[in-house]
Amino acid sequence: MTEGTQRQMHASEIPAFVADVIETGCEICAVGHDSYVIGEVEEQAHAKKKLDRIGEKYGNRDALRLQIVAYLWSIGRFVDVGGLGTRH
Repeated sequence: MTEGTQRQMHASEIPAFVADVIETGCEICAVGHDSYVIGEVEEQAHAKKKLDRIGEKYGNRDALRLQIVAYLWSIGRFVDVGGLGTRH
C-alpha cells in the first residue's frame, strides 16, 4: 500500500473484528440501528494500544458501519434506543 492509503476492511472480517475488540476487554455494542460504540476499560493505555493494533490489522471500516451494527444486533450486543433514536 502506498503512504496515505489505508486497507479497507472486508465484510467477512466483521466477526473476527468484533471478537478481537471484545478480547481487549472493551465493550462493543450497537446503539440503535445505525451506530456502534467501543467502550473504555480500566487499563485505558493498554487497551488503546490493542485497539490501535486492531485498527491497523482490519483497516478502514467506515463503509461497513451498518453491517457491523447488524452483526452486533445478531449476537445480542446492542442498546435499543427505541423512539429516542432517529432512523433515516
